[in-house]
Amino acid sequence: MKGSCLCGSVSVSAPNHAEVSLCHCSMCRRWSGGPMFAVHCSSGIEFTGDKPKAYQSSEWAERGFCEKCGTHLFYHLLPNNEYILPAGLFQDQDFKLVSEIFIDEKPDFYELRNDTRKMTGQQVFDQFAKQ
Repeated sequence: MKGSCLCGSVSVSAPNHAEVSLCHCSMCRRWSGGPMFAVHCSSGIEFTGDKPKAYQSSEWAERGFCEKCGTHLFYHLLPNNEYILPAGLFQDQDFKLVSEIFIDEKPDFYELRNDTRKMTGQQVFDQFAKQ
């Protein structure tokens, strides 16, 4: 898959993926203005053009963005080097929404009708601890 930021200064290449997940956590909603449509890409990605700017948003993760236009480029889990990219970077990719996490933090003002696997924040942390 190939994508880019809004201004085109940063391009990204990642292995093809067909599935997208949704994160309803308060940090993702604050960062993106709504839930984050997330593509789990492991570590097999490459950024070209301008170097993304990174902000360490927690002890275990950093978030990246284009320094020129502000487009969100990645959520990077530091312990396992996994990159999670916003689906919006890949305008020509067909995705299927398969799961939602931090469903317990989702505000009441929206509701999706997709049939997805749903996990609370505690279930996410429990799963992450097993890895």
